[in-house]
Amino acid sequence: MKYNFDEIVPRRGTNSYKWDSAGDADVLPMWVADMDFRTAPSVVEALKRRVEHGIFGYVRVPDAYYEAITRWFAGRHGWQIEKEWIIYTTGVVPALSAVIKALTTPGDKVIVQTPVYNCFFSSIRNNGCEVVANPLIYMNGTYQIDFIDLERKAADPSVKVLLLCNPHNPAGRVWTKQELTRLGEICLRNNIWVVADEIHCELVFPGHTYIPFASVSEEFLMHSVTCTSPSKAFNLAGLQIANIVSADTDIRMQIDKAININEVCDVNPFGVEALIAAYNDGEEWLEELNQYLFANYHYLRAYFDEYLPEFPVLPLEGTYLVWVDCSALKQSSEDIVKTLLEKEKLWVNEGNLYGEAGERFIRINIACPRQRLIEGLNRLRRALK
Repeated sequence: MKYNFDEIVPRRGTNSYKWDSAGDADVLPMWVADMDFRTAPSVVEALKRRVEHGIFGYVRVPDAYYEAITRWFAGRHGWQIEKEWIIYTTGVVPALSAVIKALTTPGDKVIVQTPVYNCFFSSIRNNGCEVVANPLIYMNGTYQIDFIDLERKAADPSVKVLLLCNPHNPAGRVWTKQELTRLGEICLRNNIWVVADEIHCELVFPGHTYIPFASVSEEFLMHSVTCTSPSKAFNLAGLQIANIVSADTDIRMQIDKAININEVCDVNPFGVEALIAAYNDGEEWLEELNQYLFANYHYLRAYFDEYLPEFPVLPLEGTYLVWVDCSALKQSSEDIVKTLLEKEKLWVNEGNLYGEAGERFIRINIACPRQRLIEGLNRLRRALK
């Protein structure tokens, strides 16, 4: 490989949320979705040039920013985005909150497909809306959409939005065109807007293809809003940059108003420069990153098969977040995580963060050098055995 993903980069003492949140220096964090790899060299060089200028005033987002986004999604994913459809903001979570504010009124209902990213719940409730769970079906070691349940819940006229996680966190699914089409048709029939969180779209493994929901058809494009960011794929979360894509002019105006009401309408110069560099010159690095992550996943699967076969590891089609079924322990996910932390100082996520459907599961972040992954797996084995 051209890029060295085996390098151990010390992060403790850098005010890292992932590494410095634990008071104990011996804790190994494999929880929050934050990679332990340096970002693409092209991004680092772009940020160095910006720092050397030495003045960090308010930023005007240039045409080059929009050109980088539209070229990237057209070339890599076959999705033609118009510059006018894009609204920039500080992150996908603020984006989701603003979009929900624009598309709902307090008291409306929003469908989520659990287990799902925990911030979906807070974004819905913070806007005075009600969460409606459409639990995924856990069957044959993987997850499927429960379309029968979705049909029933979508028929409620109080439901205005479905939050789609594509690829799905924490289930690791990359939804197929057939699945997206069936979901979209249900939402269209019931006048429900699909709001797609597609932040993990670049982290997809062999045999699977990320399909932007809005690219499936013109009708889907005009009845959906998509939230994207380079932050997960290029490890840029701290630079706080994301984009909302809406082809409907009236809805886009409502979203822009909500962005301003929520006061997340300004971004910083480093986020702008990083996105341009990542999308213009980071694809080679990203391809090698995905190869490394996929190898990490295969290592973990082989490790579980040999040492922890009673704990099923779900197939990882996308993201770097492994979902493990710990039902054999007959303990709550909170107790399992507490045991791992107390016995072996290993920090992972408890499954019930992602809704009741995540109970007795844990989520493991494998976006780290192989040496660190092996250490984490050894700690896990000792604690669970």
